[in-house]
Amino acid sequence: MRGAPPPYLANFDSASAMLRALSRFLNGKDFPALGQSRLLEPLTQMVNWLPSTARKKIFALGGSFEAVAPEKMPQVSAEAVAHWMVNQYPRRQYPAMMIGSSNGALIHLCAALQIPWLPQTYLIPVRQSTDPDDPKQALKLGRKAGQALLEANPELQLHHMHDPSQDRLMVQYITYFRVKRRCLGPSYERFLKDHLAPGGTLFVVDCQRTWPTTQVGERYVFQHGAVGGVSEEEYLQGGPRVNHFLERMGSSVRHWEPPTPDGESPEAEWGFEPLLGEDIKAFAKRQGYHVKRIVFSQPEQVSPLVADLYQWWYGQRGILSNRLLVESFILMEPWWTLRLGAVPFWMVFNMEPSAQRLENYLNSRAPYDNIHMMLFAHGVESIGLPPIERWQALLKQARGVNGFIGVDTKSYPSDFSTFARYHKDLHKIHGRHPLPSPLSLNQLYEFLAQADNRYAVHWRS
Repeated sequence: MRGAPPPYLANFDSASAMLRALSRFLNGKDFPALGQSRLLEPLTQMVNWLPSTARKKIFALGGSFEAVAPEKMPQVSAEAVAHWMVNQYPRRQYPAMMIGSSNGALIHLCAALQIPWLPQTYLIPVRQSTDPDDPKQALKLGRKAGQALLEANPELQLHHMHDPSQDRLMVQYITYFRVKRRCLGPSYERFLKDHLAPGGTLFVVDCQRTWPTTQVGERYVFQHGAVGGVSEEEYLQGGPRVNHFLERMGSSVRHWEPPTPDGESPEAEWGFEPLLGEDIKAFAKRQGYHVKRIVFSQPEQVSPLVADLYQWWYGQRGILSNRLLVESFILMEPWWTLRLGAVPFWMVFNMEPSAQRLENYLNSRAPYDNIHMMLFAHGVESIGLPPIERWQALLKQARGVNGFIGVDTKSYPSDFSTFARYHKDLHKIHGRHPLPSPLSLNQLYEFLAQADNRYAVHWRS
């Protein structure tokens, strides 16, 4: 693993965190403190001792320290980001690679196959203060920096995402610029040529989740809201839950007035921009690679498939596995999942739709003996946040041992020490297995052939 990331790449983003988790696994390492400094543990523990208001303030300001000043947008280099990303992976030959949307469940599939994943989307946080409940002001303030970013990087398209519910703490200090690659570019192409086996397979992760957006310019859209606990209609039109939330937050408004949407775009964080898929197809044809698209409409639709695959794979290896490890957003651990012989179930966030999908999964499978759960802490009692008792009820569906991993139930969702404590708690779980040889592509295809269209995930040539 080589070099520090460019200073304008967010560490708390799904893409950078998932890439770190997978690259550390492929380098034979686990994923403590989200791949950050071990100093994170004592710092977050001290923060958790503070009153809730102080904790939230420190969390938000901490995120702003990662942000880049608007005037430095011309210095942002998509190629420098790509170069750093490919350099995180071991220099060896792989039978396949994944490229495209961020997805925690597919990180576990990559870990099983022992192959890299290259992100299409990542976050560039811009340091500027905005009123979270004034999306029109947020767009106005971000426009100049956005145009400068795109002028310096013609291979990118910009999705300015503004979420006043789930990202409420951060958007007071940070503008969320999520960018998507429209082509592979030199670093990705070179890495593929050097390390993908002749005749190898490129899996294109094609999450087709979209969101209403406002066109700002060429390659530039504004997205109000994001996937999680609030519906698109509530973000755009308001409603009782929005009214109540804004009243609790002490806001001067009772609904948001975003710029009028004039189209649908790939969702800023999770959606896939098809232009990259066309470039991958052309590149693969020139190089003699196979291309398979993994197509799904919601990020969590892959989670039951990967969970069932792991359970099947453990059976193939003669391991009796009836332990479920539930992960949340960037709180994940591919190395410890396999060491514990656990079945991974990844949730996109800590909101009610994720709780419902986990409940649907548990109700449709034989009971697990053990269930453990991580919960991402974002600091806001936002719309759609389930009470801690909802998660505890899901844990109790285990026939035996169950419990949270790294969660302080009294501090949640302002439980920022969970980002360091989850790793310690994983160490306390009994039972160890040797890390396996890679799952082969033939084994993957064998499992998929038996799946008989049970999943809302399509594998297309």
